[in-house]
Amino acid sequence: MSAATLERRTVMAQLLEDRGRMLVVTGLGATAWDLASLSDSPQDFPLWGAMGGAAMFGLGLALAQPDRPVVVFTGDGELLMGLGALSTIATTRPSNLSIVVLDNERYGETGAQPTHTAAGVDLAGVARACGFERTTTVREMDGVPALRAELHAGGGPLLAVVKVALTADPMTLPPRDGTYLKNRMRAALLGPSAIYE
Repeated sequence: MSAATLERRTVMAQLLEDRGRMLVVTGLGATAWDLASLSDSPQDFPLWGAMGGAAMFGLGLALAQPDRPVVVFTGDGELLMGLGALSTIATTRPSNLSIVVLDNERYGETGAQPTHTAAGVDLAGVARACGFERTTTVREMDGVPALRAELHAGGGPLLAVVKVALTADPMTLPPRDGTYLKNRMRAALLGPSAIYE
């Protein structure tokens, strides 16, 4: 059992405070529900499937929108599913991309089985080994304001692991229609006619 005590939604709320033009991508499951409990913005793109794909989705968005900060919120299980993304991001080096791993050391979607982080796998260390120059691990709330400042300042790529408690937060579902989510983000970024292109 994780000894972490940080509450994931409290952390996300602080990190997204006054987010401005920031684009946010989430992995499936808990991080999508966390974001939906805080925001329903055209600047949000919660993934409903494609486990392991959130970081690469964020990379594509960061490359397409280099003047906007892009933050991916994902879980440890989701990132472990797509670890190869870290080497691609490290070699591509998008300065506007940050990945925040809300690490509760469990596969929340399948019954809270322990992930490899529960056995000591250090995702920030993996990112450093792939070539990330900026990584951090946050274990206490007093580390959240500094992480927020880094997310808003850019200068990535950044990978931040936030050790959070295993909690059963109320499920708040984001819009489920992928076409709707794509179209509303495209319209917000490129104008209303972009949904027809």
